[in-house]
Amino acid sequence: MTTKSTLTSDDWIKAAFRALTTGGVQAIRAEAIARDLKVSKGSFYWHFKDVPDLKAKMLAHWAREATDAIIAEIEAVEVTAQERLRLLVHAATDERSLPYGGLLTDGAVREWARFDTMAAMTLKSVDERRLGYIADLLGHCGFSSSESRSGASALYGALIGLEALAANGLADLRGDLLRLLEALLGSRTSR
Repeated sequence: MTTKSTLTSDDWIKAAFRALTTGGVQAIRAEAIARDLKVSKGSFYWHFKDVPDLKAKMLAHWAREATDAIIAEIEAVEVTAQERLRLLVHAATDERSLPYGGLLTDGAVREWARFDTMAAMTLKSVDERRLGYIADLLGHCGFSSSESRSGASALYGALIGLEALAANGLADLRGDLLRLLEALLGSRTSR
């Protein structure tokens, strides 16, 4: 059996996200997650005060890892704004979400936000950050302010919808997003 000292809070957070993606917010329970991790429930309290503390840390972790870390990673590469947009699509569709529940993770957070104020506030902040970043990159590609906002909404909205379709095998998430991005970029250069 794993001991509390070998598990990190990130291990618990990843397991909690897996519980969220498979069973909804009601599945985020210390005992059930401890069973999944094959540790005692006491190990949970080594890292978290209680389940609400875990949930708050999950949301902060999600905002940091699924948004801020990706943006920092892309900004660290010296390439054009168009190439940054392509890198963003690759990052949004790579396997980094697998330990958290895969393609269903963001959708599960969206569902959680429908019924929880803290989750809703975090989701709104993340959505604003992501949309702003995409719009900024589109602005650097020569789009006007209104075109950048519309393009960001279209690309980000497509990501949200295509994740749900891809989870059911009904879309090629990366391929479809890249084709949409190329069409969007092509609309700017064909004028």
